[in-house]
Amino acid sequence: MQLARKLHTTIQDTRIWGTPLAMHAPRSDAPPVPDTSAAASGSAAARVYAHVKERLLDGTFPGGSLLSENELSQQLGLSRTPVRQAFVQLEAEGLLELYPRRGALVVPISPSEAEDVFEARLLIEHHAARRAAAHGAGALAELAAALRDHIADQQDALAGDGASAAFAWSDRAFHRAIVEAGGNRLLTRQYDALRDRHQRIAAVTVAQDPSRIERFIAEHREIAAALAAGDGDAAAERLSAHLRSAHALGRRRS
Repeated sequence: MQLARKLHTTIQDTRIWGTPLAMHAPRSDAPPVPDTSAAASGSAAARVYAHVKERLLDGTFPGGSLLSENELSQQLGLSRTPVRQAFVQLEAEGLLELYPRRGALVVPISPSEAEDVFEARLLIEHHAARRAAAHGAGALAELAAALRDHIADQQDALAGDGASAAFAWSDRAFHRAIVEAGGNRLLTRQYDALRDRHQRIAAVTVAQDPSRIERFIAEHREIAAALAAGDGDAAAERLSAHLRSAHALGRRRS
């Protein structure tokens, strides 16, 4: 009864996602599909998993919406079994909450989750920026080139359709490059464990105010310039200010 009441309350303000869903190849930096029995590489379940997860992370399926297992299976030309398997995997990752014979509820981003992700990112990225700036000229030149490429992708996102989603993916790649350049593999793995959470948060933030993308890009350029100059203090300070600004924007509009 408790579950039924909860589901009834949720569905009253929930949108059923039933738009046609073409099967697209995941972006190059999209989360890898795990090699599990439910979603083995190349299987129908793996393709559904990658398709749905990309839309969960880029905000196409927003928190609070209800995904229909039956409608997805019809639109993708598959049986319900691989859709169900993909949903189970995504529930295990905390992205969906399943309701038998009803569908899958997209779990909203809670304020506490956003605060935890922000704190973890701030600690890791601030430290990584300082370490990255202390590396030799060759390593800094390589990092600077990578960051320029990511910023170019972000600029291109402004001119295309779905600017918010495209920016969120390239934003993730930009920040991850700095963490990796820090050279601490343990911190990089810890950061990667947060990637789905901060991907969703970034997508929601920029979707709420797409005009803010230009300012984010400008801040990225300032961070990249400080790193290219080997100024770890300036890079860390600019990076921290950038994260705080983005976090404050998301908090005001949540």
